[in-house]
Amino acid sequence: MAFRKALRRTAVVGGGAVAAAFGLSQLMEYRKTQARLAHVAAEAEVKVPYADELPSRQTQLKALRDTPEFDVLVVGGGATGAGCALDAVTRNLKTALVERSDFSSGTSSRSTKLIHGGVRYLQKAIMQLDYEQYMMVKEALHERANLLEIAPHLSAPLPIMLPVYKWWQLPYYWAGIKMYDLVAGIHCLKSSYVLSKSKALELFPMLKKDKLVGAIVYYDGQHNDARMNLAIALSAARHGAAVANYTEVVSLLKSKDQQTGKERVCGARCRDIITGQEFDVRAKCVINATGPFTDSLRQMDKQEISNICQPSAGVHIVIPGYYSPDNMGLLDPATSDGRVIFFLPWENMTIAGTTDTPTNVTAHPIPGEDDINFILREVRNYLSPDVEVRRGDVLAAWSGIRPLVTDPNSKDTQSICRNHIVSISDSGLVTIAGGKWTTYRSMAEETLDAAIKSHSLSAEPCRTVGLMLEGAKGWTPTLYIRLVQDYGLEKEVAQHLASTYGAKAFDVAKMAKVTGQRWPIVGKRLVSEFPYIEAEVLYAIKEYACTAIDVIARRTRLGFLNVQAADEALPRIVHIMGKELKWPQEKRTEELEAAKKFLYHEMGYRSRSEQLTKTSEINLDYQEVVRYKNRFHKFDKESKGFITTVDVQRVLESINGQIDENALHEILNEVDLNKNGQVEIDEFLQLMSAVKKGQVSDSRLAILMKTAEETLDIRGPVTVDRSGGGV
Repeated sequence: MAFRKALRRTAVVGGGAVAAAFGLSQLMEYRKTQARLAHVAAEAEVKVPYADELPSRQTQLKALRDTPEFDVLVVGGGATGAGCALDAVTRNLKTALVERSDFSSGTSSRSTKLIHGGVRYLQKAIMQLDYEQYMMVKEALHERANLLEIAPHLSAPLPIMLPVYKWWQLPYYWAGIKMYDLVAGIHCLKSSYVLSKSKALELFPMLKKDKLVGAIVYYDGQHNDARMNLAIALSAARHGAAVANYTEVVSLLKSKDQQTGKERVCGARCRDIITGQEFDVRAKCVINATGPFTDSLRQMDKQEISNICQPSAGVHIVIPGYYSPDNMGLLDPATSDGRVIFFLPWENMTIAGTTDTPTNVTAHPIPGEDDINFILREVRNYLSPDVEVRRGDVLAAWSGIRPLVTDPNSKDTQSICRNHIVSISDSGLVTIAGGKWTTYRSMAEETLDAAIKSHSLSAEPCRTVGLMLEGAKGWTPTLYIRLVQDYGLEKEVAQHLASTYGAKAFDVAKMAKVTGQRWPIVGKRLVSEFPYIEAEVLYAIKEYACTAIDVIARRTRLGFLNVQAADEALPRIVHIMGKELKWPQEKRTEELEAAKKFLYHEMGYRSRSEQLTKTSEINLDYQEVVRYKNRFHKFDKESKGFITTVDVQRVLESINGQIDENALHEILNEVDLNKNGQVEIDEFLQLMSAVKKGQVSDSRLAILMKTAEETLDIRGPVTVDRSGGGV
């Protein structure tokens, strides 16, 4: 207590001076912001049209083909591209957007899920007296507040703990975090605070206790990034933009300017990837918002142009929710190699990341085993030795490519821009590159301002500050209760629908089929441990989902949360989509295989499955080998040296257990390394060795056989006396 008082006194002098310097500017900003919000609310309500029903993808494609000329054509359906489309259409500009894959299929769905100003950027701004860094943080904090306001169902404030293990670091970090609050000003979510060692362990019991001095807790925002991206794109569509996913730009259209004689970009030749049909989309202005693929489109404009994108890969992993408290994140400010690691609760799981390594631009980034193990090592450094951080607990992993850029107009082309850049080529192609998720809206506003000026477009002022996104209007924190009461949904399912679709959750509930059970009345789950229901697959099609990958990766987040659960749900998802979209059997098989490939390579299934391979070493002592062989022989009664589904089923029947035959085949197949339909003794010992080392943590066969053995041991043999003397 005495230390805390001393700490406060120390901070008063410096804090008071800083507060005086910032106070006036914050007051002026407050008044300006409030006036602008009121203006936007009134203007948006009166002038901007809004469609109650989303146009179908076919309708959107027809609009792209048949419209003589758009004011703006946005290429790229990530957060920035969708933000540009929403900004443009709400300025009463005739707007089109095309995306060659699905909305948010790239970097925008593979973030750390934070809406933040950037604590580490502020530290650099202060230490290096870098005004650019300071302004970047200030802008991001303003955008953080706006994003939390316009999509409250998809985002929420999250307390993040910064554990401190050296006394001198406590006032140092406290001053930095307080400066973060101060820069946020009226946009501060909640004031940061200091915790004693005992209180920190009470809130975050998984923390390492040794040498812990205390902790500092500050607040940032967290969101469902892919759903947020989709909400922006759908909002643009409802306001009248023609948006289409799986629509690729083949080439840029150009025409000669009659006044200058120069070639000007006037649209794009597009191809519908699903049908293969090509068509022209003409526009007065084309905006390049393609993220890591920025240079590809720039080279369509001018082939010999130099690259400005400096791609960097960031890997994240998902581990079970018990690794972190339900509502408290963790920040590791100084990892072994200087990178920052976040450890955050997300969708009832725990997400950890990110790495930052140079990479090549690819549409299908793959998480590397080295990066996964680096994150696990850093997590171990901060968690109690009682918590065994196992490689086998990684339920999913992914890599996202961050599009860092160099300014094409800068003399020093090697210097990477920390923020974003808006560039306009000689032919009029507008490029927005760099930046981060949190600032997508202000980036879009700056881009449209530049496009309107350079192309002399007639447009209204920006209206996206305070403009509610898809599902936000009418949402309340208790909306899920009405879903339970009105439709008979499970509480967990109702909460999920409300936090994913907002007020549109009722539309999903209406599509849910009766279960035939006493409870829940409607809403059959895709997999038992996750609240995703079959009706969401049908609703996903209305939200422009075209493939099974769209459903498991972006309409739901199942692929990002648990690759095995996603793999289990795939056949049902493909069946529902196939029936609704009238897919022939060949197309259904193709979709299933493509989705399995996506999970295997891009969501970490490969890394997970390779923890147990034919070459895995058996690292067991003599007693363990004897114990596991005895367990195996309780199933292998004939001493064949292998077990099959028949052997397992026989033992289960003897203890009154039962399991579906197809499920049993799947369970054995996980361990059957040579895929001969049986599990040999060596394969079983390899499995138990991998379980011991933490490489495999949730093998269904290992748990099933252990449980069956324990039940057999408890029951024991029936004596002659108990059986009536054998008569």
